[in-house]
Amino acid sequence: MQQKIIILDFGSQTTQLIGRRLRELDTFCEILPYNKMPKDDPDVIGVILSGSPLSVYDDGAFQVDLSDIRGRYPILGICYGAQYMSHALGGKVEPAGSREYGRANLEYIDTTDPLFRGFEPGSQVWMSHGDTITAIPAGFHRIASTSTVHFAAYAADSEPIWGVQFHPEVFHSLQGTQLLRNFVVDICGGQQDWSPASFVETTVQQLKEQLGNDRVILGLSGGVDSSVAAVLLNRAIGRNLTCIFVDHGMLRKDEFRKVLNDYECLGLNVVGVDASTKFFADLQGVREPEAKRKIIGRDFVEVFNAEAKKITDAKWLAQGTIYPDRIESLNITGKTIKSHHNVGGLPEEMQLSLCEPLQWLFKDEVRRVGYELGMPEHLIKRHPFPGPGLAVRILGDITPEKVAVLQEADDIFIQGLWNWRCDDGERLYDKVWQAGAILLSDVRSVGVMGDERTYEHPVALRAVTSMDAMTADWAHLPYEFLAQVSNDIINKVKGVNRVCYDISSKPPATIEWE
Repeated sequence: MQQKIIILDFGSQTTQLIGRRLRELDTFCEILPYNKMPKDDPDVIGVILSGSPLSVYDDGAFQVDLSDIRGRYPILGICYGAQYMSHALGGKVEPAGSREYGRANLEYIDTTDPLFRGFEPGSQVWMSHGDTITAIPAGFHRIASTSTVHFAAYAADSEPIWGVQFHPEVFHSLQGTQLLRNFVVDICGGQQDWSPASFVETTVQQLKEQLGNDRVILGLSGGVDSSVAAVLLNRAIGRNLTCIFVDHGMLRKDEFRKVLNDYECLGLNVVGVDASTKFFADLQGVREPEAKRKIIGRDFVEVFNAEAKKITDAKWLAQGTIYPDRIESLNITGKTIKSHHNVGGLPEEMQLSLCEPLQWLFKDEVRRVGYELGMPEHLIKRHPFPGPGLAVRILGDITPEKVAVLQEADDIFIQGLWNWRCDDGERLYDKVWQAGAILLSDVRSVGVMGDERTYEHPVALRAVTSMDAMTADWAHLPYEFLAQVSNDIINKVKGVNRVCYDISSKPPATIEWE
């Protein structure tokens, strides 16, 4: 039995953070659309209802039949989830006098309630709502208040139901993890038994049962996710796995050769395909970011499919899809921020079943599994890299010449991060979640080199810190490091005469520029 908490997603931007916090408690969870609660899953031990950008009284408000879960599992409603339960069960929710957003302190806490066990007086929480509960249903009672929110939290008198109008999952709710632990461990009975070792053991066994003696094809990207998926599958089925690594010409400098060497050392059966000529031809003159992604995605499938057809007895396609990919791609609000390179339907002509061994993991969990599998450090610590590669780090149309310029600038930046040691002895690279260079190929700036005036391109450097890429802050890199990298790029990369550093956070910006 794999105990799990179900998180029903009503569209909140912080729903993934709830999942992250539960994983940090070594508890397995699944984030599902609000209307996809599993009917009969013996592994479920509790349910959390997430926040939402909607109001409970909107005509299009997301609704769930509480009778399907009430009385079967402990329930915790967060923000919209708390408001929806109150509204649906006979309470009252109304627009707040003003939007309640930011830090607040719990002036009243019922610390005898199991949800608030261990809380300190005045505990800081984070509010983010435009509505507020003005009356709770009969059979419920208040368990926390702030100076402006009377029903900051409530509980049922005689059944395991709780609602909180603040967000325990965010960092600014200082005892938020304590609240979630109280719910998951004390109330739901969670055993906190998820670990990388248990995941590897369970997943390898599941893969053996799922795949048997079937042949499997996996598309490698050189990144952490697909590499860990490949090693897991290799442990389960050995030579029945064939990996295909497609070079679209927009990888980092020498990446194709280096990655193939890494995979050979791991004992993987890998086929490398240089298809850069096709990709560059199809991208000629294309400037719009989403169009670039779609062309690269389409061409990748065509090239991959042509190579896969050579393995005539293959029955499965494996992918390194991880949980954030799946959640963002299945955004229940219907709004796409960007298309994902590794999520989507399979071409019908492939007639392969899909295998995604990492589909429930977050990025840092994938890395922990990689260490458990004994993979080399430089593969596990590799920063995320977009599927379309440098195509989305060149603003404007794509040419081999522009890619070559960006590869050189990017290599100086990334190698500099890897070689720079901080005061604590740690690599600067390891303190950064993701980094890369961006070529502003539509922009030219005036410069002076020697006694000559230049009119060349600027390069922007981007480095961010993050836990899961849902939010990110710009990395505060040492000035001495930035000065050295800027000097090296301008002196060594022909066509670049200016270097800038991006100091915007996500949100409002994204990590990638396109």
